Amino acid sequence: MDVFETIILNMNNQIKRINLNHSFIFFLFCNIFSLIIFKFNNFYISPLICLFLILIIGVSHGSLDHQKGKKLFEILDIKKIFIFYLSYILIAILVIIIWTIMPSVSLIIFLTVASFHFGKEDTQFLISENSYFNQLLFFFKGLLIILAPMFFHFDETVAIFKLLLVNNEIFYSSLSFIETNKVLHIGIILSTLSSIYLFLKRFEIKKFPIFLDYFSILILNYYLSPLLAFTVYFCFLHSIRHSLSLIFELNKNIKKRFVLFLNKALPLTIITAMVSLFSLFFLNNYNELNDSIFKVIFIGLASLTFPHILLEYLLEKNEKQRN
Repeated sequence: MDVFETIILNMNNQIKRINLNHSFIFFLFCNIFSLIIFKFNNFYISPLICLFLILIIGVSHGSLDHQKGKKLFEILDIKKIFIFYLSYILIAILVIIIWTIMPSVSLIIFLTVASFHFGKEDTQFLISENSYFNQLLFFFKGLLIILAPMFFHFDETVAIFKLLLVNNEIFYSSLSFIETNKVLHIGIILSTLSSIYLFLKRFEIKKFPIFLDYFSILILNYYLSPLLAFTVYFCFLHSIRHSLSLIFELNKNIKKRFVLFLNKALPLTIITAMVSLFSLFFLNNYNELNDSIFKVIFIGLASLTFPHILLEYLLEKNEKQRN
């Protein structure tokens, strides 16, 4: 094993330890926070707070995409970086346009892509093999984030879908079929089995975050509303985990890593927040405030998720080809 491979191995082991601690802390937080909300019936957290948390903490995990874009263009030997920014923005705008034209299809695609994205990014630091079978397991693992709110709060989740411009009767008939025929149970069982398989394959205790995260998601969605459960997961598990991985790669010194990450992440985070707040102000002229917030959160996240995932895929693919 050469020096470079040793450094990579040590870095991976450190990331696994950090994520194990993070998952354990998050699991404790979920239990305490959910019980507080459950015990105090009048304890209300506004959707506006959820929006601010997502804009401040959640969005920041993708705010280094411009750095990744530069890296991708260096590999592809493309000098004009403005092409990346233009392409990224156009894809985001295109997603919003398509959503307004075909909301039902867009929602289904978004939920499918989000399942894979959540499953992969929350797990791939533990799994070295990048097989097609593992990709399928990532999808089923991430499917829990989509199915759990429907399982515990079906009507409330459907109400959110309606706020996202989805008014297709066939779509809602399919949802009713899913509810009455226990399709949700099957999906959650498949998600559970995928987590068990990923945990047991090449077993090591550092892979325990898989189960901690699994129970955290169930606890959140059992006690909390779909929006609040998603916000807590997205901000404090998914986004922080991804950000920690990015911070770890920036510099050897921990303090310098964090400061460097803030400096690099702040510009795009601020821009995204400003665009989101402007969109909220615009939509509020035609909708109730809370309805507008749901649109900004979920349609906005969809518009950012697609170019983000496409960038991750292209960068990973071209880095492998170069190596």
